[in-house]
Amino acid sequence: MNQQELKDKILDVLSGNKVGTLATVKNDKPHSRFMTFFNDGLTIHTPTNKKTHKAEEIDANPYVHILIGYEGEGYGDAYLEIEGKATIRDDAEVKEKLWSDRMKRWFDGPNDPEYIVLEIAPEQVRLMNAGEDTPETLEL
Repeated sequence: MNQQELKDKILDVLSGNKVGTLATVKNDKPHSRFMTFFNDGLTIHTPTNKKTHKAEEIDANPYVHILIGYEGEGYGDAYLEIEGKATIRDDAEVKEKLWSDRMKRWFDGPNDPEYIVLEIAPEQVRLMNAGEDTPETLEL
């Protein structure tokens, strides 16, 4: 498939799935956890607390890996493997944009000083299990 078709399929998986795993590096070893993701095109955001291990790990090494899209229906479920670089965002605009009342469990509101957003700029996205042509890689 051409690059635009591949990008469209990747965006379909991102738009249809909000929970995946985020892996950071801790003591030269991978450290993974489930996260909620939101996308704006290929840019990915996930809210978190600035006092978490993942924030510390990203400060030390901004390269991350995300798995998202597997729905548990079987071996043929499409999913993405995303390698990217994370940036910690603390600006009001992005925090307000991602805010949801469901986050009140962890934060007082979008202005809570502990609330930050991780912004991931993908460098490579691999579309997996989406037909005979996959895996396919989109280099960014």
